[in-house]
Amino acid sequence: MEYPGNLFVVAAPSGAGKSSLVKALMELDSRVQPSVSHTTRAPRGQEVHGREYYFVSQDTFDQMVLQGGFVEWAQVHGNRYGTSKQALEQRIKQGADVILEIDYQGAIQVKRIFPNAVLVFILPPSWEELRSRLERRAEDSADVIEVRLQNAANEMAHAKEFDFVIINELFERALFDLKAIVHAQRLKYAAQRNARSDTFRALNIT
Repeated sequence: MEYPGNLFVVAAPSGAGKSSLVKALMELDSRVQPSVSHTTRAPRGQEVHGREYYFVSQDTFDQMVLQGGFVEWAQVHGNRYGTSKQALEQRIKQGADVILEIDYQGAIQVKRIFPNAVLVFILPPSWEELRSRLERRAEDSADVIEVRLQNAANEMAHAKEFDFVIINELFERALFDLKAIVHAQRLKYAAQRNARSDTFRALNIT
């Protein structure tokens, strides 16, 4: 089904810079709105319920799974994350461009339900840089960092299943690439016909 809005799905291994890129994109482009996922993990730092995530109990999450409320959900690093199908569909039906940050498993599941979703994978420039970023973040113990690096090998092997790949070596360049992907989607025929219907009618284009 064609929707007036676009659904962008961004995945990456921990430390590749996905969240920073998505945040910078939304600061530059007010038409791009975040998708807020549900998670069973505890809030980190200054995270707020309903802004970064909906923080819910294991029981609440289980109930939503049984009711078929998620377009995707997955277990990542011992916690579960899920995206509400109803919330996503409602927003892109209204013409919003929604961006969703999830792991590769969730991205592939979303693509099955929303075939027009645009999947973007963010890669680090090297293993050394990925390790360095995880260490600089100072959020995890050395053991957890090793687990994240092991998981990254599996995650990056799935980059070939995505529509676009961005290598986040220089942040400004990676941000430019992400903006280019978003802009290109808005220039597709169906999107332009919907956004500029008066122009199409005036030019007798049906």
